[in-house]
Order: sequence, then C-alpha cells, then structure tokens
Amino acid sequence: MLYYLFSYFEQMHFPGARIFTYVTVRAVTAAILALIISIWFGNWFIKKMKEKNISETQRDAKTDPFNVKKTGVPTMGGIIIIVATLLPCLLVSKLHSIYMILMIISTLLLGAIGFADDYIKTFKKRKDGINGWVKIGGQVLLGLIVGLTLRFSPVVQMNETVKLKIEDNKEIVVKSPDVKSTRTTIPFLKNHNLNYANFFRWAGEKWMYILGWVFFVLITVFAVAAVSNGSNLNDGMDGMSAGNTVIMAIAIGILAYISSNARTAGHFDLMYIPGSEELVVFLSAFVGSLLGYLWYNCFPAQVFMGDTGSLTIGGILAVSAVIIHKELLLPIICGVFLYESLSVIFQRMYYKSGKKKGVHRRIWKRTPVHDHFRTSLEFVEKIDPGCTVKYKGQSDLHHEAKITMRFWIVSILLAAFTMLTLKIR
Repeated sequence: MLYYLFSYFEQMHFPGARIFTYVTVRAVTAAILALIISIWFGNWFIKKMKEKNISETQRDAKTDPFNVKKTGVPTMGGIIIIVATLLPCLLVSKLHSIYMILMIISTLLLGAIGFADDYIKTFKKRKDGINGWVKIGGQVLLGLIVGLTLRFSPVVQMNETVKLKIEDNKEIVVKSPDVKSTRTTIPFLKNHNLNYANFFRWAGEKWMYILGWVFFVLITVFAVAAVSNGSNLNDGMDGMSAGNTVIMAIAIGILAYISSNARTAGHFDLMYIPGSEELVVFLSAFVGSLLGYLWYNCFPAQVFMGDTGSLTIGGILAVSAVIIHKELLLPIICGVFLYESLSVIFQRMYYKSGKKKGVHRRIWKRTPVHDHFRTSLEFVEKIDPGCTVKYKGQSDLHHEAKITMRFWIVSILLAAFTMLTLKIR
C-alpha cells in the first residue's frame, strides 16, 4: 500500500518520495516492521494462549538427559511468524507482483495445513494430527500452483544471459531476449545453467520443451514437499528450526537480490529475473519475523511454532528458490534439513531390514538426528531391549542449547559455501 502511495507522491514531485520505491529501503523497512510486530504480537499471543491453557503436551520429558521441563508452553507460534511476515509485505511491497502473490499464497496455504494439524493435536487430543496423505496433498497442491503459474503466467519472464560491456567509458547491460525458460542454476560448473528440456531431446523439438516444463513442475512439487517436511523434522529443540531458517532465508535473499538486478546478475553470470526483487522484500520481512519469534523461542522456549510454523517456513524457502531458478542449490542451503530428513529415512529402512532378519538395530540412537546427541544408550536399551546402535557417538550427552548452536554454525557454513559456488566453477 505504501509503495503505491509514495509512487503517487513521486509523480506529484513530492521531495524524497522516490526513496521508498527502492528495493533496499523497502526491504529494510519490512524487516524492521516484521521484527517489531513479531515481538509485540508474540507477547500478546503467548499471554492469550496461556490464559486459555492452550499448550503443547510435555515434550521429550523422558528422553532429555537434563530433565528440561516444557509443560504448559503454548504452541501454534507459527501464527506469530505468519502475521509478522505478511503485514509488512502488505504495507511496503508491490502487491501486483506475481512473485509476491505466490509467496503470500504459499504462506497461507501451508500455514492453514499446519494449523489444522496443530488444532487436531491440541484440541482433539489426536497425537498424529491430520492424515499424512492430506498433508502431502497440500504440499503437492502448492507445488503445482507455483510450477504451473511460472509456466503459464505471461508476466513471468527471464533473461538467460546478461553481459556487461564498456562503451564510451560507460557500462552497458546487454540482455538476451525475455523468455520463459526451464533453465536452472547448478553449482561448480563454468556454464552452470542446466536446461531441463535437454533431458528430452529424444522426444523432438516440440515435445522436449513441453516435457521440460513438466519436469520443472515435478521438481517444484518435490522441492516444496522435501524442504517443508525437513523443516518440520528439524523443529525439535528451542530455537533450532527458526534459527536455521533465518540463515537459509538470508542466503536465498542474497541470491534473489543478485538475480533481480541486471548488473549483479551479469557480474556473477546468472540469469536475470525481472521483478524478483519483491522476493527480497518478502524474505526480509520473513527474517525479521523469525528473529522476533526467536525472542521467545530461544532456550528456554516460551512458545513452540508447531506445524503451523514448521511447514510454512520450509515451504517459503522452497518456493523462493524455485522462483529464482536456484532449486538445485537447496540441498546445500538447506543441508541441515536434508540431513534431518535422510536420518529418519535411513533409520527406518535400516531398522526394518534388521527386523526381517530377527535383529534390532539402529544407525543413530534416535532420529531426527539432532536427538541422537542428547539420547543415552541406556535409554535406547530401555525402550528397545537388545537393540544395537551403529554410531554411538560420544558418551557425554549435550544440552539442547549447545546442539542448537552447533546446527546454526553448520547452517552458516553451508550458506557461505552456497555463496562461494557463484565463483567456484
């Protein structure tokens, strides 16, 4: 709203009005507003939830070696993140931007799915929440909405190559034609634009283009489901998922800024995506809201985000990366989420294969893998007598605050490594 107001003031030659049309100013404004809203609304939200006695049941009471008590802690804190992200975006963004519309839809859709899951768990006292297939169905639906919109919306265009030339001591930007493209960025290779359509050359020129887009949409669906489920698994300790997501969102925000500016895109030899600067505004508000949420969620937590938050934040990361055609960088940026997901998958496969042979075995003491570092072998033997653990780890168990901080450090290293991939080819 304010963007359109100040644009009008600029047309009226109002002094200083133009500054509010700059993406950097709007992004910083969105981040500050989101931080303030998150802290203020979070305080009100926590008080109201406590008054109504809406809280999560005892979390990890029997497995935490330090006997940290978390009874009576309000859940559904993801509402804080959603509200604090969307309000600044409604104020300072270009609401007509297709990319901003997609981000708002993504936030609301996954937020609704997560809220339904938390509602059933909290009020209906059904531990499993909504049916798993319903949750997957919602993620698939969002992936289809995003992928098909990027395919068919006439305003979604990109320039596959951007070159910078010097003529008459002036820097000139030379762009390739505006096109719809199935190209994406891959790390480490000099010519690091991969065209999905090239996988289908055998189908002929017409069909390779169609099948390339089908493959792109499927990749989008997979990215949304994988990252949102990964963030959901990572949400098991105070500040864990929110802190990791802040780091990941900043990394994607930097990539979005580079992709939205023709000169920086040309400098890094990346695809130029006009209009993607609105992702910078959205992600800035997102980071501000997460930092405000961490004000209450860092150890000892005063609120848990629940699936309302954990599904939403993962979906936001995935959709943002897909829009700027950086989805193949997600395994690096969201490496912590990937590790958590793979730990659960491999643990289940290893355990089931052992049961078929009549033995009980695990790879880690517990999964998701962050729980491995605070679980004793005695506890594993107690709940699963005769079970063997392949990776026992250190005998000393770690407090969740230390585990969380170490996961944050790993996320910082992965984000930095992602930035290096722009130059390491």
